[in-house]
Amino acid sequence: MLDVQLLREDIDAVARRLAARGFALDVNAFRILEDERKRVQSRTQELQAKRNSLSKAIGVAKGKGEDAASLMTEVGQLGEELKANETQLEQIQAKLQDFLMVIPNLPHASVPQGESADENVEVRRWGEPRKFAFAPRDHVDVGAKLGLDFDTAAKLSGARFSVLRGGLARLHRALAQFMLDVHTLEHGYTEVYVPYMVSPHCIDGVTSLAKFEEDLFRIERQNMYLISTAEVPVTNFVRESIVDLKQLPLKFVCHSPCFRSEAGSYGKDTRGMIRQHQFDKVEILQVVHPEQSWQAHEELTANAEAILRKLELPYRTMALCTGDMGFSSAKTYDLEVWLPGQSAYREISSCSNFEAFQARRMQARFRSEKGKPELVHTLNGSGLAVGRTLVAILENYQQADGSVTIPPALHSYMGGRSALEPA
Repeated sequence: MLDVQLLREDIDAVARRLAARGFALDVNAFRILEDERKRVQSRTQELQAKRNSLSKAIGVAKGKGEDAASLMTEVGQLGEELKANETQLEQIQAKLQDFLMVIPNLPHASVPQGESADENVEVRRWGEPRKFAFAPRDHVDVGAKLGLDFDTAAKLSGARFSVLRGGLARLHRALAQFMLDVHTLEHGYTEVYVPYMVSPHCIDGVTSLAKFEEDLFRIERQNMYLISTAEVPVTNFVRESIVDLKQLPLKFVCHSPCFRSEAGSYGKDTRGMIRQHQFDKVEILQVVHPEQSWQAHEELTANAEAILRKLELPYRTMALCTGDMGFSSAKTYDLEVWLPGQSAYREISSCSNFEAFQARRMQARFRSEKGKPELVHTLNGSGLAVGRTLVAILENYQQADGSVTIPPALHSYMGGRSALEPA
């Protein structure tokens, strides 16, 4: 959530920055609410001052043995008006809060300007795409003989689900374990395990439930939601709390399933495992001092890139433009892995700095060097999406005979196995 003071000081400047990311701020609506707030707040303060003054006068009159009945009647009348004004002020403040909750974050000054993914900027790339002596197949065709089963999944749950069998299922598990080990043993993250269902308050802590509810799976009887990413529960660890300065940075890694309705993706990536209703992801997250957040953003992105390098998967790092960023992000790098079956780079991780945007929604603070509570900064990224990493291995490590060699970094996780052979 944005600091309301930014809108009060220069709402036109805020509107211009938001327009760069395709959001039209309703300036007039805010000004109407603000004018009403100022009027009611000013009148409330006048009434409080007058009541205090009359209360003192009553005390003086009684001390002198004088009749204070009329003064007491006036205080009573003021109390009724004051109560009505305070109720009205609470209603206006609630409307202002609702107004702020659906406004996206301001893009950082370093974010490239643009309207769509076509204007994202390549920052770097690593690895050379493999040259095949045969026409490379996509992961659906490669996986069909290795245990990738969409028909059974459709019988169980419908479209956009998959079943994995045998060595392929083990490879999927191995990837998650490998990622967790790298992030905990080499990158200093603490592994956590979290609930897969959360309250509406948790959703609103990291994004706007009002704007994105249709993308989620809701459990109606309990009024809870299946998590779309471990970012939701893990970020909420610090909700409504004050973290000791010595504890920063907090660094967490979490493996979990993710559930997404893909409401806005009709017709997109209907083939294969690229876009599913349920998938696994290893999430890395940091809660940091504001002065360290941009350094932490580069570090977190490098941590995610390290997984791709260890698996020897070619990728590129893209700085998302203003028009392609997520709701809460101040800046995002997307990691895109090369998929020879599609002859294209596809997203496998998004690494974002949210600055104080999420912290303000959650009231997540730390006690500064001066002992004053201040908002923390939060960051997260996929380190990595497990299913998409499996897709990348199937396509990049496929062989002409239908087998798939296993990256050396995973051999120990596969019990020494170096390849998956067709059944």
